[in-house]
Amino acid sequence: MIKLRRLNGKEFVLNAELIETIEKTPDTVITLINEHKYVVEDDVDEVIGKVIEYKQKLGKM
Repeated sequence: MIKLRRLNGKEFVLNAELIETIEKTPDTVITLINEHKYVVEDDVDEVIGKVIEYKQKLGKM
């Protein structure tokens, strides 16, 4: 699970295992494998870093 910020600044937690794509449009849009989309304040590189950190903690990288 990774912590992200919605456009209104509120934090939420997302299951990083479900992320299919992350794109900049100019906001960061995260699409999950179930096709749900989340628009977040976090930059694409920040999200990628959080996913990598999460997977390293689980020993998946």
